[in-house]
Amino acid sequence: MKENKTKLEDIDLTRKQFEFKDEDVSIFKTPKGLNEDIVKEISSQKNEPSWMLEYRLRSYREFIKHHQPNFGPNLDFLNFDDYTYFTRISDKVSKSWNDVPKTVRDTFDKLGIPQAEKEFLAGVSTQYESEAVYHNMLKEVEEKGVIFLDTDTALKLHPDLFKKYFGKLVPFTDNKYAALNGACWSGGSFIYVPKGVKLDKPLQSYFRINNERSGQFERTLIIIDDDGEVNYVEGCTAPQYSKDSLHAAVVEIFVGKNAKCRYSTIQNWSDNIVNLVTKRAMCEENGLMEWIDGNIGSALNMKYPCCVLKGDNSKGTCISIAVSSNSQIQDAGAKMIHIGKNTSSSIISKSICKQGGIANYRGLVDIKPNSINSHAHVECDTLILDDKSASDTIPTNIVENDSSNIEHEATVSKIDEDVLYYLMSRGLSKKDATHLIVMGFIEPFSKELPMEYAVELNQLIKLDMEGSVG
Repeated sequence: MKENKTKLEDIDLTRKQFEFKDEDVSIFKTPKGLNEDIVKEISSQKNEPSWMLEYRLRSYREFIKHHQPNFGPNLDFLNFDDYTYFTRISDKVSKSWNDVPKTVRDTFDKLGIPQAEKEFLAGVSTQYESEAVYHNMLKEVEEKGVIFLDTDTALKLHPDLFKKYFGKLVPFTDNKYAALNGACWSGGSFIYVPKGVKLDKPLQSYFRINNERSGQFERTLIIIDDDGEVNYVEGCTAPQYSKDSLHAAVVEIFVGKNAKCRYSTIQNWSDNIVNLVTKRAMCEENGLMEWIDGNIGSALNMKYPCCVLKGDNSKGTCISIAVSSNSQIQDAGAKMIHIGKNTSSSIISKSICKQGGIANYRGLVDIKPNSINSHAHVECDTLILDDKSASDTIPTNIVENDSSNIEHEATVSKIDEDVLYYLMSRGLSKKDATHLIVMGFIEPFSKELPMEYAVELNQLIKLDMEGSVG
């Protein structure tokens, strides 16, 4: 009997065009622009407790007065009155795929989400515009006491646990876009892993912006109790429109003693998305946080996953890739804050730029005075495929005690013509040879992904390379 297994190519993160009229899916949408009345309306629509409404209003007031980032690309072109900040297209989160609105279901069917869930995921959540529309988790995972919900539902069902951690690691005062998220947050993932529970299969969320001039502000909160382990994977796409949309998410992760979290992202927003994300994790004693961060899409991307190594012997890693083309700006990197003793961190950043793209590494490693006997390693490599593209490495490395050290190395290079000639002499076309070299370059990143996503990344890179070489 032939097995009905998901083909690897069924999982599709490419930027496909799905055009639907608003009236096909939209149940409720706030007017364009942002003010206190709209913030109140968002909270009212969600029937939130009073403390969350107050949090939103304080966040909005901070957003209004907070300055733009004083580093990276200039964001003054953003007109916040142009965006719609909340769009609801379903009045519930469905556990059955057949209960999801047909228009939304068709979109995710084409992206391969249901097939992926059946084969290799412990649970899946899908968000379309501002809110989750579908959520499901394996029964055996639920029986272990794992909580995996969209964040709105978690606020209702687990208010004490939610309030204990929400906004504690990324307060709304942190930066302008954390404040914007605090005011308008909607959807995202909430995960709690009890003590000693280790999940063998990943949990996944998938985020989709489908309208132009929309804002998506998901809030993800992950708590891994002592000796627990979780692997979380997220994917992001949007169709191409002539006008930009805004994505400003916040991720907070709490890693307990001897616990481990791996957070993998393949961000393939279309090139009309401005992507401004704050991601931060805190590790207790012997905790391990791993960021696997892929950035292929968006017109402008600013993202710097952070590990706060609070506990002694805690570890943090970030392995990232940024691909920039056609005037895209990828301003990405990582942050490692060493507080505990004998902590260690590793940052490996791979960038590829072509066709006038800009790919910058911007990072921070800060080893505090009491973080004795600690070590950090930073490795930044850029591959430039033409004469129109550019890349800068902008590190900030600080060691505040005499027993710790930071290693930093950076390279910027073009494809080796001798290697290219050798591969072509073996029968490969110039395009295939270039693709092979590029895949070898990003291998430190791709090998950390689940096999299905590594294959998908290969397909995305190959698609993105079309037209780059003759």
